[in-house]
Amino acid sequence: MIDTFTHTIAFVPLLPHWLLFTLGGLLVIITAIGLLVRMRGTVLRALAGAVVLLWLSGPQSLKETHRELPETALVIVDQTGSMQVKNCAAIARAAARILGEQGSGGPGLRTVTVRGEQTGGTRLFDALSQAAADIPPEQLAGAILITDGQTRDAPKGIPDRLALHDSQGHAVTLPLHVLMAGRGEETDRRLRILQAPPYAIVGKSALIRIQVDDLGPGTQPGTPATITLTTDGNPALSVPVRTGEPQDISLPVSHPGETLVGLNVSTLPGEVSTQNNQDILTITGVRDRLRVLLVSGTPNQGERVWRRLLKADPSVDLVHFTILRPPEKDDGTPLSDLALIAFPVEELFQNKIDQFDLIILDGFENRHILPPVYLRNIARFVRKGGGLFLIAGPEFTGPYSLQETAVGDVLPAHVPASPPDLAPTEAAPGVTIRRFRPQLTEEGRRHPVTAELPGAPAPRSSTDADREIANEWGPWFRALRPDETHGQVLMSAPDASPLLVLDHVENGRVALLLSDQIWLWSRGELGGGPQAELLRRISHWLMKEPDLEEERLEAHIFDGALTVTRHSVSDTASPEVTLTAPDGTKSAMTLHGAGPGVAVGQLAVAQSGIWTADDGTHRAFAAPVQTNPEEFSDLRLTADTIGPVASRTGGIVAWLGDDINKLIVPPLRYGTGKDFLGFPQRHAHILTGTSASPLLPAWATLLAVVLLLGAGWYREGRG
Repeated sequence: MIDTFTHTIAFVPLLPHWLLFTLGGLLVIITAIGLLVRMRGTVLRALAGAVVLLWLSGPQSLKETHRELPETALVIVDQTGSMQVKNCAAIARAAARILGEQGSGGPGLRTVTVRGEQTGGTRLFDALSQAAADIPPEQLAGAILITDGQTRDAPKGIPDRLALHDSQGHAVTLPLHVLMAGRGEETDRRLRILQAPPYAIVGKSALIRIQVDDLGPGTQPGTPATITLTTDGNPALSVPVRTGEPQDISLPVSHPGETLVGLNVSTLPGEVSTQNNQDILTITGVRDRLRVLLVSGTPNQGERVWRRLLKADPSVDLVHFTILRPPEKDDGTPLSDLALIAFPVEELFQNKIDQFDLIILDGFENRHILPPVYLRNIARFVRKGGGLFLIAGPEFTGPYSLQETAVGDVLPAHVPASPPDLAPTEAAPGVTIRRFRPQLTEEGRRHPVTAELPGAPAPRSSTDADREIANEWGPWFRALRPDETHGQVLMSAPDASPLLVLDHVENGRVALLLSDQIWLWSRGELGGGPQAELLRRISHWLMKEPDLEEERLEAHIFDGALTVTRHSVSDTASPEVTLTAPDGTKSAMTLHGAGPGVAVGQLAVAQSGIWTADDGTHRAFAAPVQTNPEEFSDLRLTADTIGPVASRTGGIVAWLGDDINKLIVPPLRYGTGKDFLGFPQRHAHILTGTSASPLLPAWATLLAVVLLLGAGWYREGRG
């Protein structure tokens, strides 16, 4: 830093200001009177008085010492995502290093690296504003941006931090120079998804609106291109489009759950990158108004539970009937006096049975209600893909039990029938009446329908299976004891007999609950239990909700890691899956146990696109989620956005070239020019010291007054 000196004149009066002004006024009056009467020597005497007044005002010579302050220019180095596509990031770092090595031909440099945000794209001028806030305005010389020209916050005028005022209040615009990390303007083709529904009805089509844009010199709208769509490993679909025009594509949704749709547009010759030529979107298939038929054999405590559960689900249309009066009952009551509607057997079980997704029979006893043809329709409904849920009580062992009909062929368990001569006070051989707490089987702890149910009891040994433990599920008091089961037993009753059995029947599914006392949980009997959640899971499993499939494969990509999860009710140790990368490369992954029925594997991935995991039976798809799509929407090297801002500030735009070993970096110096990075000299300084000396010493004042008065007396005497 250099010290400089300045000299100024200041006044330190020996008398108060009012007194000095009064004496000055008197001097003027006396001088005026003398001139009016033509008195000789008046001017000389007035000069003598003026010298006295000047001495009384205390004139002094001030010497100030100033120290020059350094000036700083900001160097903003763009290292965001779009700079990583080519070698732009390395070029920018090398250019910043060269600037720092150029010497002291201009202001000092402060380098700021911008690495980007999670969303919103590159924002270089926000970084410039934040960095300039730490530099005193009088020491800021300007800024240099080293970038690919892609920024989302370029101002329409001069950046606020570069539009200043000097100490005299004059407007000062500091220069902004732009160094482009490449050779020249580039071209690029990009794919944009303008509109895509997050959900779609299964069996219908989702409408996707896309647009392809060609950017850069020599491109024009209306150029033919081709969009290629892939969905969950299905054959690719090609759609012709024209650039610059929105295009609607209809995509069928064939199954519930997530569908990954990969879109890829044909390459533009000479474009800088194909990374933004592709995109992936997720459409979740949902069923349109699931229709459920609930038939209660007799009024029971569980009816309210079912109605609350199914009515609370906005996606469910519930049709509910309760059999209050069997057809064979004849007590002489006229039909006109009965406030009941006839059970529409033919409409429900013949004409419209295929319109339902799930049939629930709660304590239903076929007392000549459904003819054999309708019972066969129920069995056919299941085999074709429908769901059947049967809640069984003592009526299941009676003479009108459904298990002795065509429906019994699709049920996963059989309970011994009660003897016809059984006394009313005796228990049927297939019915257990005792206090017990439902338990999960080993298979139930792995099955998604019952796994991790709230308050699920821990596994017990046979010796303490009936021992009550606090905070476990509440007790039931009646269950059926089957003599034959097949399918998956998820819950057990006393003596480890099956309580909840699920089964697949051709294309459909069946669930059988061998107790009619689940309603006790809804009343909180001795702690209650997850009755609503259990019934909801069973119902949705019967309607084939993907997240409740007992054998399924899942894949997700997060933070550069592909995670594959296999859910299974079997105990397959370390299963292996085959991974297919977006470029078709295959590799093997071994999964490791992570809990009952769950195996997980993880792999670091870098390729963008849809990955496929296949265990030989099931397939899962995953794609990385782009956290900052704005950053990669335009990958060109271009000065179109940032160049006008530099011009308004008097800065220049220079191209560094694409050879990192031969970069063309303009020199840094003070001044203004087109061939170098010029900055103004602000001459910022601080005051380091002052010294004062009188301009009119007392002896000189006295001598001057005596001489002037003497000359005046002499002039007057000669007249």
